[in-house]
Amino acid sequence: MKMKQTTLFLALLLVTCLSCAQQIESEIKAESPTSINYTTEIVVPGINIPWGLAFLPDGSMLITEKSGELIHFKNGIKTNIEGVPEIYVRGQGGFMDVELHPDYNNNGWIYFSYASAEGEGEGGNTAIMRAKLKNNTLTEKQLLYKAGPNTTKGQHFGSRIEFDNEGYLYFSIGERGEGSLNAQDITRDGGKIYRLHDDGSIPEDNPFVNVPNAKKAIYSYGNRNPQGLVKNPYTGEIWEHEHGPKGGDEINIIEKGKNYGWQVISYGINYDGTPFTDITEKEGMEQPLFYWVPSIAPSGMTFVTSDKYPDWKGNLLVGSLKFSYLERLVIENNKVTKREKLLEGMGRVRNVRQGPDGYIYAGIEGKGIVKIIPKN
Repeated sequence: MKMKQTTLFLALLLVTCLSCAQQIESEIKAESPTSINYTTEIVVPGINIPWGLAFLPDGSMLITEKSGELIHFKNGIKTNIEGVPEIYVRGQGGFMDVELHPDYNNNGWIYFSYASAEGEGEGGNTAIMRAKLKNNTLTEKQLLYKAGPNTTKGQHFGSRIEFDNEGYLYFSIGERGEGSLNAQDITRDGGKIYRLHDDGSIPEDNPFVNVPNAKKAIYSYGNRNPQGLVKNPYTGEIWEHEHGPKGGDEINIIEKGKNYGWQVISYGINYDGTPFTDITEKEGMEQPLFYWVPSIAPSGMTFVTSDKYPDWKGNLLVGSLKFSYLERLVIENNKVTKREKLLEGMGRVRNVRQGPDGYIYAGIEGKGIVKIIPKN
């Protein structure tokens, strides 16, 4: 009897501790602004799921439509680019991110992440390609990375692309719905942040290059489904956010060789309300910079550096698919001190970027690309 009482007490204590841990972050709630100091303009209408967005040097846009199209928007005209790789569209997979090489003006390389059926097994997995744009056609296409094996599961393809200050190429791939099986195993793809040279070769100082059977491109692991990846313009660090399950979406600063814990530790629970882990921290696993409870389903992320938004400068913007708003996070000393809802009710925010003109552009599902214009 005493054993049962002790077990019950420990179980209640655990639930209480988990609730307290979640409450700490939940106390910082996303608030609606008391006054709206901006207007919006739909600059590129008629896009169903604008997954990726990149600005060419002339100010025109490249936009990926998840269903498989690459759109060039220039002078008010949308042109579908030819020569796009074959896209495997299933569940959360499709045509995802697009990013220009940091030295695009000189070399013309454009990078894409997409779901691909190439390789071993039925179904698909995430691929990274680079190509050049000539006469509205992709040319010189080079497949840089293809995760394997393929699977017919529709979950957790990732995937964002970013370059750091040294010119390394980073990209994310979700764990494809396999939890710890992929995310905690460095011999398997999925649930990882990867780092390559811009030509797809493996950096000699990647953390697992000398580990037998490891995927040599891995930079970090234990990531669930990262749909945000951005260079912090103030520090040069690579910041990432990832979807948790029910609760436990995370923001992480990605460091070489680190394990971010999925699915061993988490601040979330299963979608049916049952727990899948009883711990939120463990030695050798990183704590997030911030986590969301409840989940907002984050997608897209950018830092505001523009003088056009003096009250937002230095803040982090993250799209919410679940609640259909753009979240502004005020961060001080790597701590979130305030959350504010922008673009409430416009639709699911899939992506957000700061353009070369200093304005913020959000990709909103069912609408297209929306420009945020500050009021004078």
